[in-house]
Amino acid sequence: MKKVLILGVAAVQMDAIIELKKMGIKTYAIAQANDGPASKVVDYFEKINFVNKNKVIEFIKKHKIDCIYTVGSDIAVPISAEISEELDLPYFVPKETAVICNNKNYMREYFGSDFEGNVKYQILKDFNTELEIDYPFIMKPSDSQGQRGVRLIKNSTDFMESFEMCKKYSRAGLVLIEDYIEGPEISVNAYVVDGKAVFMVHSDREVWTQYSGGLIHKHIVPSQNITNSEAEVNLESLINRTVDKLEIENGPLYFQIKFCGNKPYIIEVTPRLDGCHMWRVLNYYTNVNLIKLTFEKLLFGSSKELANYNVSGNQYTLEFICELPNKYVDYSKFNIPPTNLCMFKYYKDKDIVRPINNQYEKVGYFITKNGGKVL
Repeated sequence: MKKVLILGVAAVQMDAIIELKKMGIKTYAIAQANDGPASKVVDYFEKINFVNKNKVIEFIKKHKIDCIYTVGSDIAVPISAEISEELDLPYFVPKETAVICNNKNYMREYFGSDFEGNVKYQILKDFNTELEIDYPFIMKPSDSQGQRGVRLIKNSTDFMESFEMCKKYSRAGLVLIEDYIEGPEISVNAYVVDGKAVFMVHSDREVWTQYSGGLIHKHIVPSQNITNSEAEVNLESLINRTVDKLEIENGPLYFQIKFCGNKPYIIEVTPRLDGCHMWRVLNYYTNVNLIKLTFEKLLFGSSKELANYNVSGNQYTLEFICELPNKYVDYSKFNIPPTNLCMFKYYKDKDIVRPINNQYEKVGYFITKNGGKVL
């Protein structure tokens, strides 16, 4: 029996563990705390901070692990890649590529000003650095994840009030500012086989407009904002040029992209499965299970799951249920359609919401078909 080690115990890691167990794989997970739902379903859990490389390697050797992986965690991707390379375990991208995508200023620098679809940016080490980008702009920590510390900065007051908060989320102590692209935002889940993006699905990424920083509210598949062939062609070109630039040979690739007219710009790109459970809604839409596809490739060298690729004519929406940090959860107050295809709660009723982005925290999600209408 194959053995897989998952780094982290959040809800998205739980998705991977459940799918692995369906495949007959023995599952292991490590995290610095037993505070996520994945630890409740995994075959074996141990408290280990996965940034401690030596401890992780010791665990892998002790349990004779066949593969180490993570879902939705930018922090864990470079660690997983480095250890997999060192121990000759299967992996999709080398550590260098993982680090480029994990660090927002590295990514901007790597793509460079001549890469069509890159955004004008500036790296700030301290508050007094002269700004080279006009307001409004997006401010974000150079190396955080999950929208932590991300803010839309409209003026100098916003800048003064947000800089130190943003900087504290960066492990490197660096702040990145980027041109604000006025236009709709989409996500793209892609999958690469032999250097070609053979799976590519776009979705509208709707955010909570009352909060700064692009906090996700809904994903709608397929995108309703890509309305003409020019935008579609430009998007496909950007995806394929990014695959070539990053030298991705195999595996998942996740994008956040904004359009200005018909021109797409990369906001984020990472060589992993996303952290929003999109594999589930995409399974409804395409009949392809991206988690199964990912692990079949890693463990057995197979991409046979792609044979199921059959795009539905329906629209699917993944909507997050959110609450203010440090508040008690009360799921009864949320308007959740009884026709939902599936629903998951991150907390139990009356639990206190942990502060993560410190604005509006995810406490669960549900998926609906065709707007939740009964057809």
